[in-house]
Amino acid sequence: MKENITSFYKDAANAINIGLRKYMLSVFTHMSIGLVCTAIISLLVSTSPTIMSVLFTTGLQWLLLLVPLGIVIYLSARITHISAEVATTWFYIYSACIGASLAPIFVVYTGESIASTFFIAASMFLSMVIYGYTTEKDLTGFGSFLIMGLFGIIIASIVNIFIGSSTTNFVISILGVLIFTGLTAFDTQNIKSYYFESDSQDITNKKAIFGALTLYLDFINLFLHILRLLGSRRD
Repeated sequence: MKENITSFYKDAANAINIGLRKYMLSVFTHMSIGLVCTAIISLLVSTSPTIMSVLFTTGLQWLLLLVPLGIVIYLSARITHISAEVATTWFYIYSACIGASLAPIFVVYTGESIASTFFIAASMFLSMVIYGYTTEKDLTGFGSFLIMGLFGIIIASIVNIFIGSSTTNFVISILGVLIFTGLTAFDTQNIKSYYFESDSQDITNKKAIFGALTLYLDFINLFLHILRLLGSRRD
């Protein structure tokens, strides 16, 4: 009897682990596809002077800022009311919009600088993902502190638009790297905790999409802050 009970719990634990791994793989697959979509759109837009002119010298540049924000707000508010397929579509639309908005970095920074920054950001990101996934330490308090810091650099960035201080910009970039590095571990742990074996497949898929969006934002922001610190500008 005791052996049967032990075997039952082992089988249940294995089923949960398999489901969790599948769920996390879905998160990272969607995030990776989103990043590839962003990179392709960004590169294509940057190579077209006509598109660059239309997007960044007219009122359309505000759409590039507001549409992604609107999508994030929409997904946050409606994720439980829409299907996983709809959520996935909106996520990829969001990735494409971010790609278009990031096209100027290919004009401002050298290709080698962008590539090296990507690998640095990817290495830091991956190490924090592994830590967040494997650690037994509760990162809730640490994450709350980082979120407060995030609001702080957002406010500082808005203020610096009017001040134009290069020193403030440098400090914001350093803090941004530290904050989004930490948030990657915190968000990974949170995304892992969102998995429940009892969830339907549709709910699990929607959780995976929202997790992908969260980690996508962490990576993009980490990459941009590192690029501002280490990127080599074109002559």
